[in-house]
Order: sequence, then structure tokens, then C-alpha cells
Amino acid sequence: MEVIPAIDLLEARCVRLYQGDYAQSQVFNSNPVEVAKQWQDQGATRLHLVDLDGAKQGKPVNLEVIEAIIQAVSIPVEVGGGLRDFNSVKQLFDLGVQWAILGTVAVEAPQLVQTLSQQYPGQIIVGIDARNGKVATRGWLETSEIEATQLAHNMQEFGASSIIYTDIHRDGTLSGPNLEALRELANKISIPIIASGGVSSITDLLSLLALEPQGVTGAIVGRAIYTGDLNLREAIRAVGPGRIQDIPPSLGFSTFA
Repeated sequence: MEVIPAIDLLEARCVRLYQGDYAQSQVFNSNPVEVAKQWQDQGATRLHLVDLDGAKQGKPVNLEVIEAIIQAVSIPVEVGGGLRDFNSVKQLFDLGVQWAILGTVAVEAPQLVQTLSQQYPGQIIVGIDARNGKVATRGWLETSEIEATQLAHNMQEFGASSIIYTDIHRDGTLSGPNLEALRELANKISIPIIASGGVSSITDLLSLLALEPQGVTGAIVGRAIYTGDLNLREAIRAVGPGRIQDIPPSLGFSTFA
């Protein structure tokens, strides 16, 4: 399973929100480029960037920071936040972004997902942010009546390469991932699922690893690696390639397979 560190950008700083609430943001670092290099040095194989300003304004805002991060690291980068038209997505790909994450347009203009998936095969990820099973849009400021599982199925049909599923009530809370919702989603679609929201420990990651055969291939980690609750290097050892021999003995998972 791929462990993907998140860098959420608000006013060009690295922050974390609590349950998607912009009023409850905590600044962790004013230099996101240094943060990106730190996560790469600890073994990350990709970075998850969210343009929070872009999500609110409906267009990319933190492009300079995103470009600086891409130039500073050698691992691929995925970016979401405010990508609601073709040109905004093209702009990111022109900067060197590997994957574009579409959220709001998957609900409001689903044909655009299909068009972009045809234009950029394998590079379009759909981010589904759910609140009580319903899809939230526009930077989590609005909640639709669309079921997350139905949207995921539709986006698979439209050519999305994978789904990032975020449980908003778990995001930034360190309360553990919503395994039941992820399991339900995995039963509905066949493309890979990346879990997001609530991961606070290697135990949480091992719980997600049990869903890997069903298609949960990655986990985005945020607040826990900034607070120190989760050590990124150890997390990658525990659930990434070679995990059986590399799990720290102190964790007591020596029999895990």
C-alpha cells in the first residue's frame, strides 16, 4: 500500500483543517517546499497537494508554490482544489503535475471528467469527499444529494483512473479511517481507491492494508505526520514493499502477513 503525505496549501502555507472547516485551520509550516523535500527524504513515493484557496475560489491559486514543489522533488505529485475547467487542469499538467484530482466538477459537470480522462488517460483522479455518505463540493462548503458510491461508479465509467475517498467527519481528527464506507465503495467499483481522512497510526494503516485485496491501494496521511503521532518512514516500512521484515519490532506485528 502506498502511503501518501498530504500538503494542504492555504495562502502559500502548509496547513491542516479540522473536518474541512476553513475557520479551524492550523499552520504547520510556512515553507511548503521544505515540507515536500522532508517527506521525500523519509521515503514518500508521491505527494498529495491540495490548493485550499483554489477550492474556495474555483480556480488554482497556489500555482507558484506547486511549481516550486515539483521542481524541488523527484517524486510525482498529484494536485486537487479548484480544478473546474479544462484549462485549469492543462495548466497543472504543463507545470509537471502527474495527476489532477477533480472533485466538484464530477458532480456539476461530469462530462468534463470524461473529456479530460480521454485527453489525459491514467492521469485523472476523482476526489470524492463524503459527509454522511453524500458528496460534498466546493471546498466542502456544500453538500449534494448524490451518494458517494453512485458517483464513484459513474466516474469509473467515465474513465477516471482512481478514486480518492475522504470521510469529512474523520479528516483532521486522528480518529481512524471509515473502514465500513471504504469497504462498501470497494464493492461497487474496480478502479483503485485511495483512502483519506482520520489516519493516525500504523494500526490504522494496517487496518486499511486488509482492504488492499478489495482495491484500496493507498492512504493519504496528513495531520498525524505533522503532529508526530505517525512517523512517515516507519509507516512506509510497515505497509509498503517489504513490510513483513521491516515492521518495527516494538509494534508487535511480527506475524502480520
